[in-house]
Amino acid sequence: MQDKPDLTAAPRTQAMQAYERMEEMIITLELAPGSRISETRMSQHLGLGRTPVREAMQRLAREGNLRILPRAGAIVSEIDVADQFKLIEFRREVERFVTIRAARLADAATRATFTRLARQFQEAAETGSGTLFIDTDREFNLLIVATADNKYAEAAMALIQAQTRRFWYLTFNRFGELDKVAPAHARIAEAIAANDEEAARAAFDALIDYVEEYTRRTVTALF
Repeated sequence: MQDKPDLTAAPRTQAMQAYERMEEMIITLELAPGSRISETRMSQHLGLGRTPVREAMQRLAREGNLRILPRAGAIVSEIDVADQFKLIEFRREVERFVTIRAARLADAATRATFTRLARQFQEAAETGSGTLFIDTDREFNLLIVATADNKYAEAAMALIQAQTRRFWYLTFNRFGELDKVAPAHARIAEAIAANDEEAARAAFDALIDYVEEYTRRTVTALF
């Protein structure tokens, strides 16, 4: 069987660049919940055209990060901390499916990329770099979905990961625990790199169990 092309090598469109930069601004709270943004101002800020910025805003709205206002730009959505348990319940089933399927289908080039991502997760844990973790996590999530090759799961994962990243960054300064969450991601990446479905399942279940426990402690502390 011929290997699939390396999906990570595809050129990034201006719309993707706008999406990634705007998502990072939302996740890191540079664009705080409730902030009003416009295509024109964001286009000027990013140095990109209004059309790719509009496409990025529409995608962010589909993922729940923005609320589009007709003829009035958009507002960054509020973060519903207490709703995270419903998200985790849904994430447990969908992301487990995607993880196992990615472990089954990963080809040689993709496995090499997962190995690199595992190293980056470990580096994030060792250095305490939240920025490295977020960047690596974004690439990891995109690759795992592309490797699983299921458009229905892809749509669900976009919503799951967008809200998961926002919650994590919101609580990072007080509860980040990079020394736990980054190695947990590394173990999933290593299992996929080995085409080991059972190890991938176990590593994901361990991660989501930790996420649920972390969220419970966080919500208790915040409320």
